[in-house]
Amino acid sequence: MHVQDSHWSSAVATGSALSASKGGSRADGTRTTPLRVDAQRNLEHVLRAAREVFGELGYGAPMEDVARRARVGVGTVYRRFPSKDVLVRRIAEEETSRLTEQARTALGQEDEPWSALARFLRTSVASGAGRLLPPQVLRVGVAEERGLTDQARLPQQRTQAAGELRLVPERPAGGAAEQDAGAAQLLDVVGQLVDRARAAGELRPDVSVSDVLLVIATAAPSLPDAAQQAAASARLLDILLDGLRSRPA
Repeated sequence: MHVQDSHWSSAVATGSALSASKGGSRADGTRTTPLRVDAQRNLEHVLRAAREVFGELGYGAPMEDVARRARVGVGTVYRRFPSKDVLVRRIAEEETSRLTEQARTALGQEDEPWSALARFLRTSVASGAGRLLPPQVLRVGVAEERGLTDQARLPQQRTQAAGELRLVPERPAGGAAEQDAGAAQLLDVVGQLVDRARAAGELRPDVSVSDVLLVIATAAPSLPDAAQQAAASARLLDILLDGLRSRPA
């Protein structure tokens, strides 16, 4: 698992940059023309390459690696994304949105609480989205009681003892409102899955939202062979799911 946020907290507002990368309004309000077919194709190659590179090496991977994987010059990447922060946010937002939709689908289509949680985990791990969870969402560490207020903790985790792992959301950086909103939606829906499974007595009572997100990230290894990766992910997830499930007294 590679989750690196060295290029994360310094990001500035990205809405205008992302709009410009797709064709739309620039920061100064002028209208841009739609991307040409070849430019659109290059953009798709860059985004696909970025998902692969960041998934394999973490968000600390250089833009040059993304350009090489996309088979374009690094200047092409920077024309679409003026800074690495903008590209990282674009990828992370897309993956956060995808995970949220997967969680909502599981919540809406599975009547059994454990089946819903397991479905979400299997779908998320199979998609590889866990390797691209943004640091905004996956920020887990040993939280000390001092310096961590109740408002900074997730509701599902306030009953944990001091020193245990907690998910600690970052304070919003300038221009990160959309990303924060996306992360909050993901945490809310996953929290519903966790709460349902716990209330049904099928999930260990000490399992939190952060544990579930760690499962998604941990069970999505990056291996060179696709078949081997799929088999390893499925095997590891089976083991982790067994560990999450409550045991009869």
